[in-house]
Amino acid sequence: MYEYHGWVTIQVSADESEPDGLLDRAVERVGRLVREFAAPGLVDLRWANGVPVLHLGGVLKRPSTLGPELIRLFARVGELAPGSYGLLYVLDDEDFGHDNEFRVYRMARGQVTERADPFLTPVVPTILEDVYADA
Repeated sequence: MYEYHGWVTIQVSADESEPDGLLDRAVERVGRLVREFAAPGLVDLRWANGVPVLHLGGVLKRPSTLGPELIRLFARVGELAPGSYGLLYVLDDEDFGHDNEFRVYRMARGQVTERADPFLTPVVPTILEDVYADA
């Protein structure tokens, strides 16, 4: 299983002093990436209260090449709009060594780093596979 959930607030700079039209051009470029990204699930770029936001989410039951493509998309958004920030949570039960944990990709000022998840990991038993005592 491959599960992913994420968001990015798109900004060209961290100080919000973007020249006229620069943010619109960055959002247009991100929009092209999103349209080229052929993935099942949620891939949504929209303006919310004057702020462009990208949302990503989905669950795949079978192995896929989506993982590396998804991480590349997330990182590329940060390259196109270097003031951007957001989080991408990924659970890949076929990622040896990380198959029982969510991995978190953190974007701050457009730079992406990978981190361990402190909230839902370990997946078993935190959120999956209840153990019932014999009655």
